[in-house]
Amino acid sequence: MTAGEPVTVTVGVVGLGLIGGSLARALSGRGVAVVATDVSGVARSAARHAGLDVADDVAALVARRPAILVLAAPLRAMRSVAGDVARAVEAQIEASAGWDPTVMDVGSVKGPVREAVTDAGLGGRFVGAHPMAGTERSGFTASDDRLLVGARWAVTVDDATDLRRLEQVLRLLTGPLAGTVAVLTDDLHDEATALISHVPHVLATQLLNAVAGSDVRDLALGLSAGSFRDGTRVAFSDPRRTQAMVTENAAWVTPVLRLAVRDLEALADALDANAPTHEFFDRAAAVRETRQAAVPVARVPAPGAQASGGASAGGTPAGEGSASAAERIPLADAAAALVARCAAGAVVVGVQDGAALVR
Repeated sequence: MTAGEPVTVTVGVVGLGLIGGSLARALSGRGVAVVATDVSGVARSAARHAGLDVADDVAALVARRPAILVLAAPLRAMRSVAGDVARAVEAQIEASAGWDPTVMDVGSVKGPVREAVTDAGLGGRFVGAHPMAGTERSGFTASDDRLLVGARWAVTVDDATDLRRLEQVLRLLTGPLAGTVAVLTDDLHDEATALISHVPHVLATQLLNAVAGSDVRDLALGLSAGSFRDGTRVAFSDPRRTQAMVTENAAWVTPVLRLAVRDLEALADALDANAPTHEFFDRAAAVRETRQAAVPVARVPAPGAQASGGASAGGTPAGEGSASAAERIPLADAAAALVARCAAGAVVVGVQDGAALVR
């Protein structure tokens, strides 16, 4: 596929929650053929009502032979779903040779998902993926065709990753979805998301717990405004979803929680002793200044923009400039180079002529 060719990928989405539903809606609205399913008949019915092509079960979805199979089930169900998909894929390949699907996921923890997929026999087909977008709501009714358009994604690889499949996933995410991608190892992803997602969920839950157990709970809630709303927003997520996310990433979450406990204990001790506290409040000054200086760039194209100047046919998102302005990393041997660049803050913005375009 060259830069002038349209992105035509058939995608099967297994799981129609917030992320799976949003992904199916976004791709379908941008001209990608999508078939989806969910164990819940209510979710399947709602998705059909929303205009999606919905299969009755995993076997029926796989029988449609999508080029990319997306595992969008909850983390706690991933091992079971991976097994169901693997059995259906094997049966379909035996019945009709020539189909060679790629498997990706959208889970917020990558190491355990790769282990589950590998144990199911799909490891050679797998590319890990995680959209850095979401809300505190869940279920198909919470899904939105705009949620994942223009989002930043983490895509994870290991030494066994098939680079053809990596290219296929990168084209999908940077093309129809107009996203940017950080290519990482599972460990890099899980360590980073512990800091910026999983531990914040825990701290938000603790703040909500503190208010829930207070003698002045009702008064406090009546007085609450922006700081409480922002600090507890994610605590209103499905607690089972948050629990699964934190538990599955315990190896990286635990040390960050212990550091937070030590820091808060030290702050409490300083307050008790009327000692200086500026070090606690000033420690992140460099990060604060950098984030405040950053100017956000709107990158969400309107539905159908891919064919009329939004996300280009070659997979370069709108607003990212010409391909000549990006660093080109050939995909033939790109995994290590991409991980190194993305770990330092670069992102893939498109794929063109067998190379990842990196900024």
